[in-house]
Amino acid sequence: MPAPRLIPFLSLAVILLAHPATQLCAQTAAEAAHQYTAVRQQELIHQFSDLLAIPNVAADPANLRRNADTLVDMLKQRGADARLLIDTHSPNVPPVVYGEIKVPGAKHTIVFYAHYDGQPVTPSEWTVTPPFTPLLRKNDGDQRIYARGAGDDKAAIFAQLAALDALRAAKIPLQSNIRFIWDGEEEAGSPHLEQILMENRNLIRGDVFLVCDGPVDQSGKQTVVFGARGDTHLEITLYGPSHGLHSGHYGNWAPNPAMMLAQLLAGMKDESGHVLIPHFYDSIAPLSTLEKQALARAPVNDRMLMDSFSLGHVDGGGEHLLSLINQPSLNINGLSSAQTGAHAANVIPPTATADLDLRLVVGIDWREQQKRVVDYIRSRGYFIVDVEPTREILLAHPKVARIVLDQASYNAVRTSMDLPIAQQVIHAVESARREVVLLPTMGGSVPLGAMERAAQTRTITVPIANYDDNQHAANENLRLKNLWDGIETMAALLDMN
Repeated sequence: MPAPRLIPFLSLAVILLAHPATQLCAQTAAEAAHQYTAVRQQELIHQFSDLLAIPNVAADPANLRRNADTLVDMLKQRGADARLLIDTHSPNVPPVVYGEIKVPGAKHTIVFYAHYDGQPVTPSEWTVTPPFTPLLRKNDGDQRIYARGAGDDKAAIFAQLAALDALRAAKIPLQSNIRFIWDGEEEAGSPHLEQILMENRNLIRGDVFLVCDGPVDQSGKQTVVFGARGDTHLEITLYGPSHGLHSGHYGNWAPNPAMMLAQLLAGMKDESGHVLIPHFYDSIAPLSTLEKQALARAPVNDRMLMDSFSLGHVDGGGEHLLSLINQPSLNINGLSSAQTGAHAANVIPPTATADLDLRLVVGIDWREQQKRVVDYIRSRGYFIVDVEPTREILLAHPKVARIVLDQASYNAVRTSMDLPIAQQVIHAVESARREVVLLPTMGGSVPLGAMERAAQTRTITVPIANYDDNQHAANENLRLKNLWDGIETMAALLDMN
């Protein structure tokens, strides 16, 4: 269906006249946000849908820039000093959207981070609605809006904007200076974010970066997370014959790179999912007593998730999910070799390729973790190259592996829960959501280190999306309840002093 018509931003005076209920005195910022959204749900859904209807993938730079320009306009409509921050060394990369609201006499500055870009889309896989045609639909009794970016991460941006509107409608003044930093390359690893922030140090400093990305706890309870895993990738290609060979004539004789790759990968983990690569778990920074206590209090959702995902077994040797998130991981993102299904042929393929995703925890450097994997592959008898091997190299070595190391990688970061600013954030979120799950580490990866180095500050993550939002996959969605709750949470954080 076509995207709903854009509803223009209304002035505060018009809002108050149209909705007298918003003039009621609210005791808290969260209550003000609740009152505001209660009488405007359809209006807000339309506005959110208009934002979701703008394609936001890297393969469409014109529309990615359109997202950025739209967000600058939305910030200006709310009285913010807004602009685009460009990497002067790479001016063609997606800009960072920046906004600032200064409060006279404020002693503190709070920075809100989110991202407006989304994962790539394969339209044929979207069975509910095309990826940029937002659709409201019921799912398991919940009203959800389906579109790319609905949960990851335009929901957080929209919640921040709506929370601003709610506070102004209720005449609740901001107590701190507020800054917004909305990234346009997060799904690509934010390779230019640190450079952009470093070039604009005076604009982006703050007492804390509130990172509004990711899902809340699978129990549905609001989460405050004090760190995120780091991330790095490797692409491995193994080689067989120079071209596909008849599997009957040459099977059992010509080496099959698909089989070789399967054997190589199988040796990297045992049946419980424990990584067998030497030193893979070395140098992990231990959790503090406070962090261990927080994990012990957190809901254990494993059995519910197994049912939800139709899993008959899980990895981890009996440890539950939240514990395993605080360990490094090795995942196969994808495999490719020859063809399957209707296109399958009886051949020994010339190459086989795997993309590995390594998630990191505090204490492990991404370069060192890459090296550990490369050293393991070398120990299995492979000659390592980083470019397409020549015929001479393939003839000179029994086994050749081309390994491409991702350089847009970053390490894990964790903020101590007992810092005064951490306790203030916890108190603010509890004022809106009451029951709050505190976690040392988020399973996903966000470039927290880039923010902390550039702004000389600490980061704390406050997500709002539902865990089952199909993040990074087809039919991405957001529960409307998460949006309304998220607006209340953002209002409480905007009200911090």
